[in-house]
Amino acid sequence: MPDLNKIIEDLSSLTVAEAAELSKQLEEKWGVTPMAAAAPAAAGAAPAEDKDDFTIMLVSAGEKKINVIKEVRAATSLGLKEAKDLVEGAPKEVKTGVNKKEAEEIKAKLEAAGAKVELK
Repeated sequence: MPDLNKIIEDLSSLTVAEAAELSKQLEEKWGVTPMAAAAPAAAGAAPAEDKDDFTIMLVSAGEKKINVIKEVRAATSLGLKEAKDLVEGAPKEVKTGVNKKEAEEIKAKLEAAGAKVELK
């Protein structure tokens, strides 16, 4: 059996170019791809419609900051100062772990108040 510590030591001393070449050769010989390259593809494969927890992001407050602060307070349990700080600190998360229907309702209310909002 080969000395695994020696193999690890040898791999640790590779340059980035050498590691890329090794990866390419292993892929050609055994038909395997590195997990780092395969994981994002698998994670991105699920359509957004299957997502059931959304984060509401306030991108900007727009011209009518007071109206946006009121809507943030209505959507959250924040006090006036906390809601004001959140709105003025945009981009910030307004609410996390929200179902799609509630997220779209809050987004619509915030946009009607003049804010720019994203759902993630």
